[in-house]
Amino acid sequence: MAAGRAFDFVVVGGGSAGAVMAARLSADPSHRVLLLEAGPADDSWTIRMPAAMTINIPRATYNWQFWTEPEPALNGRRLYQPRGRVLGGSSSLNGMIYIRGHALDYDRWAMEGAPGWSYAEVLPYFRRLESHASRRDAYHGGTGPLRVVEGRSANPLYEAFIAAGVQAGYPRTPDVNGFQQEGFGRFDMNIDRGVRGSSSYAYLRPLRERANLTVMTTAQATRILVEGHRAVGAEYLRNGVRAIARAEREVIVCGGAFSSPHLLLLSGIGPVDELRSAGVAVVHDLPGVGLNLHDHVEIHIDQACPRPITLYGALKPWNRTRIGLQWLLSHTGAGATNHYEAGAFVRSAAGVRHPDIQFHFVPICYSSHHDRRVVEHGYRVHVGQMRPTSRGSVILASSDPLAHPRIRINCLATEQDWRTTRACLEIGRDVFAQRALDPFRGPERQPGPEVRTAEQKDAYIRATAVSACHPCGSCRMGADADAVTDPQARVRGIDALRVVDASIMPSVVSGNTNVPVMMIAEKCAAMILGEAPLPPDNAPVYEAPDWRTRQR
Repeated sequence: MAAGRAFDFVVVGGGSAGAVMAARLSADPSHRVLLLEAGPADDSWTIRMPAAMTINIPRATYNWQFWTEPEPALNGRRLYQPRGRVLGGSSSLNGMIYIRGHALDYDRWAMEGAPGWSYAEVLPYFRRLESHASRRDAYHGGTGPLRVVEGRSANPLYEAFIAAGVQAGYPRTPDVNGFQQEGFGRFDMNIDRGVRGSSSYAYLRPLRERANLTVMTTAQATRILVEGHRAVGAEYLRNGVRAIARAEREVIVCGGAFSSPHLLLLSGIGPVDELRSAGVAVVHDLPGVGLNLHDHVEIHIDQACPRPITLYGALKPWNRTRIGLQWLLSHTGAGATNHYEAGAFVRSAAGVRHPDIQFHFVPICYSSHHDRRVVEHGYRVHVGQMRPTSRGSVILASSDPLAHPRIRINCLATEQDWRTTRACLEIGRDVFAQRALDPFRGPERQPGPEVRTAEQKDAYIRATAVSACHPCGSCRMGADADAVTDPQARVRGIDALRVVDASIMPSVVSGNTNVPVMMIAEKCAAMILGEAPLPPDNAPVYEAPDWRTRQR
């Protein structure tokens, strides 16, 4: 085993949180910072070009390609879980949809055992990380590393979808990340002048010459080194050689909701019985490691379109070549957007205080769920519940650090989750039936006109529901016996060790998780550096006045 170099901070994982953490900690030239990333650099055009985002989802080049265990509520299907194995992590693979979640999500975190994480206390860190191209108000920042733009495509389907939502009785919102999340409107995107704004692109790319920051790619961490009850470094595998990096101040694990608990377990930190059964020596009994895993699960509604205005035309070989050349030459055109430029947040029922259903709208549709070919013009919504009550786990499959863990989302395990998912289908179909979409409405392709009874709808959900790829909660913050981390992201019972990523969320936010993870990293970096917390900001938040008695 190669002898270890010494650093002040060793950051494990160069993804959505790790890139932010490494950049912020190394801003002080006296700090020696090592960033370990298991995957390669993120310099491919397939990562940089926003419209090319689907290319890397099925490939192993930049992707861990996790799969769940058979999901009981989904006919025993195993759900695909693409996770970034590359600088930028999943922010180098995802859809670049810039969503923060609802203010009440963070107030809930504070009540769930994470004081200091209320909305008023996290809003300043959202502003710190952001440089919004057009919004200037109490909710947005203009000088942060991450550039954000509003969807502005002229395709009439986006405005028709928003108008249909209003006709169905829902409000229109000018900014789902501002005062009013609830309603239909345009989505923001973390795209920087036509280029994917991953955490690596935003935070690490400008720091290539920073002498005190070492970024080591293709270096997979295999174990956290603990002496007594203190983390002192990380063991990693690179080019077939095991090596050690020593950490004189802290080890910060930023592997994500699957890899962070997996690394803790491999290091002997977790439930005693599980560690012993896998043949791992017990370092610290921490029962909650890997528990509380949950994810957003969504269904799709696909509608054919009689007018040739969708992305179907863009998929023709000659058009793809033209779009690619335009993007390569100028970072403009249809290649410079994620095409998820409109969406919505709505409440599933009367008595739900803030939106628990999210829509992502895109001008493309597939022939069927099982045959994912684009054979005609059409459009679709991804629609899913935002606050699932079902909980799963991440468990060791073996003591081999190169073996994937056993992942069970355990989705739709509660009747409440079934009720909300059924509402997703009903509300989505209702919106698509509104007159604003009359000029664009062809036959429904999914679920299909034959799916009408309650039993048929449930069968469709069981056969087709998929992960929205927002796993979280498996190293959750809290103060109870099953909490893995405290509100400062410190692993309970081990000094000088933190976990900073989606795994520490006590519960999932009501929206996409990538930007909340960057916020978590910003806030935790400030804690580590000993900065005074940014002053809380009690910016007002919309609440439907009749939410107790009306669904819309």
